[in-house]
Amino acid sequence: MEVLEENDEEERREEQLMKALEISDELHNIETKLSVDQVFVPSDVSDFDWSSIDISQLPSLYKTNSPREKKLLRIADHYLQQYTHLCPDRKPLFLYPVNECGIKKFVSTTVRPTLLPYTELYHWDGCASFVCDYLTMEPLKSPLIPPSLLYSPTTILKYQRGNCFDFSVLLCSMLIGAGYDAYCVNGYATHDICSLDETLKVCPLLRKPQEVPKEIMKKSNKYRVKSAPDMQSKFELQQEAKKKAETEATHKNEERGEEKVMEVEKPTHDPLYGLRVHAWVLVLSGKREVPEPFFINPFTGNSHSTMDEHFLGIESVWNHKNYWVNMQDCRNGCKDLIFDLGDTVRWEIMLSETDKPLQVLLDAEEENELFDRNMDDIEEEEEDTSFAMLPSWVAPIQISPREFETRCSQGKKVILYKKAKLDKWAPYLNRNGLVKRLTVYADLRCTEVVEVREWFKNREDMLDMRELNKQTQLTTEYFSPGHLLGLKVHIYKSMEPETERVMEFYNEARVDGLQKRAENASEIKEYFVGRDDFKYFQHTQFGKRGKKISVAGTRTDINSRPIVQMKECFHRNLEKPADEDVAERVFLITEEMIHLTYHLKDKYITASKKDFFKPTENYRKQSEIMTPEMCITYQAGSSVKDKKLLHLYKLLQELTEEEKQLKQQVRQSEAEVLNILKIRENEEADIKLTVSIYNTERNEKRKQQYEATNAMEDEFPVHEEQDLDYLAPFLIQIGHPEKMTKGQVLRLRDDCLTDFKNRLIAKANIIQARFEKEVEELKKKNQQFQENQSQLSREEEAAFLADYSETMFRIHIVALRLNREKQTAPQKYLALEEKLRKDPRLAVHLSHA
Repeated sequence: MEVLEENDEEERREEQLMKALEISDELHNIETKLSVDQVFVPSDVSDFDWSSIDISQLPSLYKTNSPREKKLLRIADHYLQQYTHLCPDRKPLFLYPVNECGIKKFVSTTVRPTLLPYTELYHWDGCASFVCDYLTMEPLKSPLIPPSLLYSPTTILKYQRGNCFDFSVLLCSMLIGAGYDAYCVNGYATHDICSLDETLKVCPLLRKPQEVPKEIMKKSNKYRVKSAPDMQSKFELQQEAKKKAETEATHKNEERGEEKVMEVEKPTHDPLYGLRVHAWVLVLSGKREVPEPFFINPFTGNSHSTMDEHFLGIESVWNHKNYWVNMQDCRNGCKDLIFDLGDTVRWEIMLSETDKPLQVLLDAEEENELFDRNMDDIEEEEEDTSFAMLPSWVAPIQISPREFETRCSQGKKVILYKKAKLDKWAPYLNRNGLVKRLTVYADLRCTEVVEVREWFKNREDMLDMRELNKQTQLTTEYFSPGHLLGLKVHIYKSMEPETERVMEFYNEARVDGLQKRAENASEIKEYFVGRDDFKYFQHTQFGKRGKKISVAGTRTDINSRPIVQMKECFHRNLEKPADEDVAERVFLITEEMIHLTYHLKDKYITASKKDFFKPTENYRKQSEIMTPEMCITYQAGSSVKDKKLLHLYKLLQELTEEEKQLKQQVRQSEAEVLNILKIRENEEADIKLTVSIYNTERNEKRKQQYEATNAMEDEFPVHEEQDLDYLAPFLIQIGHPEKMTKGQVLRLRDDCLTDFKNRLIAKANIIQARFEKEVEELKKKNQQFQENQSQLSREEEAAFLADYSETMFRIHIVALRLNREKQTAPQKYLALEEKLRKDPRLAVHLSHA
């Protein structure tokens, strides 16, 4: 049996070798074809000659290698030799490509961790979206091997273009700077990932969030009450079953049609499946509260699970500290990979100077196979294990505010998705503030438009988003908080008044608590939140008018729509009894009737009601007395009618007055709708964009103010303050002589010093007197408190303690000033004496004195 098993294993090995030879032949044929055929290039990528870039202004680190960099390259070369010896079937590692100056640089030193001063770039999604928007994608020259060139992130940012490796290095530098545990990945991916082909993918803006299925709790039926017998008609059940069968048949037909469409939309077989080289970013868990590892595709800025089928294998990963080679099997893509870089069995590390443990690359048997190596190489290898990674040779990554704001190359970018097209613009590029537009189509050829979504920024009218459904011609506008009239959402088909529309408001910004208003030609529905009168709904119905409305914005009482019915609904007010708390109030205008419905009482299934019939004009002229026929009352739980007609009469008068007020409110609502429509038309006719006061480039007002202040400074220069002449008062006394005798000079100096000394003493005496006064007041307050302490209340005692502490604080401040004045007075006196000695007017005589 053992011999048979060994023979079977040998046969399997032979089959695998034959397959490998066939695959190698196929790869050779494909490579020859690729050398003849052109590589797929997206339509928005224009030809760019990298050999023509200016490298004269680049720093010296870009053009040379230091001794330590050369040593690192020798270590990498030695590591590559070991790797190719141990893994001859695997492709060469991506270790030291050439930079823009033609100098070999180790890939880890090309990563430059940078934290940029923008809030959006502190999170991974902001960094990813910036990189994919700012740079233009260039495909690899050969899809089967990594590039031989890897430019610095500064050069990539300058020319705003690069391949997947350039994208990944820049994104990884930004993520590490923002505190993420990020790594560049050299691996394999599908054709659509490598070529940035999104035409068969659903736009992320159209993806619906996955609904989490709710777990139904199964309760024990041991004590459950037996269900009532089924009283449903069997005929109705049969009819429902027929309808279900018909709907299922239609669904099956639709599914078949969808399957046919899916077959048409399926991508064609890729002969290079699993062999296309791609670079992306790996973010590990731990830092920045990342719960689990995930991938970031730098071309799209989207995150992917490590189990994603589009990522087919990993050769190596690196960051600014080290380089790891994947030793795990990638036959199932990246699904089975374990991203524990400290596991030296699964990940082979290059430098041992790291926080991850090191696994020795060679065992004893493998060392015997390399007996031809010199002892010098072995000594170098032992030295290399303790070599630390060098700092990056790349200059600091800098992005100006204008570049960060502009984002896309030339301010615009177009992305094609499955049945959709996404256009992006830089802020302030369009006069209407448009920054993003998503066009949804009904077919794959993108000929029939179904829906258009537009996003805006920096608009003065706070418009944030607009949706236009081409099939229903329904327009939906979304506003940020801060609109003039508190508008939140506006849904309409036409801007003409009295047409179907829905308006939602920020109810916190309104006094009446209005949250939503739905209107058409025959009715208005209003919804309220947080009102003191507990009203939450109002419904007004209109009749037909004789003439149409003339002009939007005119007075609503002229030829306005006649009101037929007004209905109000109220929440429960717990401060009132249920049979006195109105739940629904209906004013029937044409029928001259008011209908009241109260809230349900506990343990009752019917509510109390009152119907009022308003008297006619003739009856009002004859009498104002309330009759029993004018009110029909139903009191839940009681058969006794309300005997007091006076109470009902007062209630009817209150309701009649509230009806008038409610009519005025309805007319005000109509006028507000017309006002909003007029304001929106004016806002769309003259769109204005807001500019921050800190944006000095675009803020014209700030520019004008700055230029005006500069002009005033040029016209009226500010003269430096001259020091006060301390001898002026004494020179006046002797008549400002041009020349002074020695006696005059000495007397002038003595008078000046004496006067200054007296002023210092007077100032100290004033502070001392204030100190003594505060101390005396404190003693008086303390004595009064001790005498009346037993009679004081808690409030009076607290007030006294507060006053006492304030007085103590004042005394402390005065004491500090007094001590400072005593300490600095001699210094000030000596300083003035030194100034007088150096004064040119006195120096001649005082120098000999």
